[in-house]
Amino acid sequence: MLKTPTIVLNVKTYAEATGNEALDIAILMDKISKETGASMAISVQATDITLCAEKVSIPVWAEHIDPIKPGSHTGWTLPEAVKTAKAVGTLINHSEHRLKLADIDVCVTRAKELGLDHIVCSNNVSTSKAIAALSPNFVAVEPPELIGGDISVTTADPGIISNSVAAVQDVDKNVKVLCGAGVKNGKDVAKAIELGADGVLLASGIVKAKDKESVIRDLASGL
Repeated sequence: MLKTPTIVLNVKTYAEATGNEALDIAILMDKISKETGASMAISVQATDITLCAEKVSIPVWAEHIDPIKPGSHTGWTLPEAVKTAKAVGTLINHSEHRLKLADIDVCVTRAKELGLDHIVCSNNVSTSKAIAALSPNFVAVEPPELIGGDISVTTADPGIISNSVAAVQDVDKNVKVLCGAGVKNGKDVAKAIELGADGVLLASGIVKAKDKESVIRDLASGL
């Protein structure tokens, strides 16, 4: 499982992180991870998994899997397919691709069957607690209204982090908690860990940065 504390980047479908642009970011993260010892992982579009996984040693993840097994599911994302593409983990239930609880359960089960590390995203304390009952590797709490914004959840709503950690730990002490939404710098990372999180999940803070290397190094310093 992903070493903690950690920084997980979700590149979404930004033009600045598609194809070779995604690879460039993965290579930067890989270099900085090796230099600093900071644990990092990158979650990329399904079409870019192999491209990145063959060039870097940091974990490369899928952004999504569907609750299916091999068969007649045209256009869906098969868990076996992302593993074959060399992904070692996957996001589940991101706020931009939400699933029903029953489908989250299936996705977690399928990820476990295939040995895929996994982060299940949540939007509040009660949802985090419900997801913890499924015993995923990670729960990532991200208030949707702060995603992509300039104010970090660690500043705007620190209670949601500490309360989510407490709620998740009350259900299953083996489930780790990440926080996201608006995370931009090393201070945000350090604050998240201070509040009990095992790391952060972020996107635009790196992807949209003009000097990505400086931002990644700053984030790593927060660990």
